[in-house]
Amino acid sequence: MRADLEQEYVEYVTSRLPALRRIACHLTGDAHRGDDLVQTAVTRLYVGWRRAREADNVDAYARTVLVRVFLDEKRRLWSRVRLVDTPPEPAPAPTGDAVEDRELLHAALAQVPPRQRAVLVLRFLHDRPVDEVAATQGCTAGTVKSQTSHGLASLRRLLGTGAYAITGEGK
Repeated sequence: MRADLEQEYVEYVTSRLPALRRIACHLTGDAHRGDDLVQTAVTRLYVGWRRAREADNVDAYARTVLVRVFLDEKRRLWSRVRLVDTPPEPAPAPTGDAVEDRELLHAALAQVPPRQRAVLVLRFLHDRPVDEVAATQGCTAGTVKSQTSHGLASLRRLLGTGAYAITGEGK
């Protein structure tokens, strides 16, 4: 890659890395796995940087790469292999209802199927519109809407019937 393109890539990735890491952590439910996901995604982005920089929306292109890497990994059998029976204890977090709610939501989100999880993360945690999520996942807007509906139903079931506040409904 030419030096000017490489510099452009480095500047882009450096500026967007925090946002990509947040999405990846929401998708995987784990900061370490999220970092691995981002590493794979930015590597693919580097390989295809000439094409990526020509996209109408480079941020949407990068999110698409990230979500597709996540979905690809979830399809592989090795993604179900655990090296240890229980994960290491996370660092203690500040206490409070908001923290407990966030932990409950992340635990429930981890139990939702990967495509539904990707839709929910992009739509509600990262406020992306339906059309953009559809383009990211390579499907129709109707599929995104049905995946959203099924994913929210799963979350409500996992969190209990009073969890309608997930989408702001019922308030």
